[in-house]
Amino acid sequence: MNSPIACLLRQSSRVITPLASPLQDLALLALRLWLAWVFFKSGLTKIEDWDSTLFLFHEEYAVPLLPPTLAAWLGTGGELLLPVLLALGLAGRFAALGLFVLNAVAVISYPALEGSALDFHYQWGLMLFTLLACGPGRLALDALIRRQYRL
Repeated sequence: MNSPIACLLRQSSRVITPLASPLQDLALLALRLWLAWVFFKSGLTKIEDWDSTLFLFHEEYAVPLLPPTLAAWLGTGGELLLPVLLALGLAGRFAALGLFVLNAVAVISYPALEGSALDFHYQWGLMLFTLLACGPGRLALDALIRRQYRL
């Protein structure tokens, strides 16, 4: 096939293919670090004013199946622990799944969430889903452990 499109695809493939793997690893690292910062910052905000956090969980957020105080503790703990794991790439898929669930619960339990705030949650969910599907990449402790122990 010698069409202009086929030639363009062949040429671009020769240039892009060698870059794809390192770029993918950098992209996954960037996603991990960005999401870790977003969620960790949210957890810090909650512990900085714990009384307000408890008030919000009791009065504003309707977390399904959990008592409000327990939901506040679990949500805040998840927002402080899981981002550290995600940033390090340690149990990366577990951390991404945990933050995905936290994000989904936030959307479900706070019906007043709308506009750009809701859009951010959707974007974070999509980024976390990408990490869940692809894993944390080769620039992660998970990859180092796999290489070290030949897992």
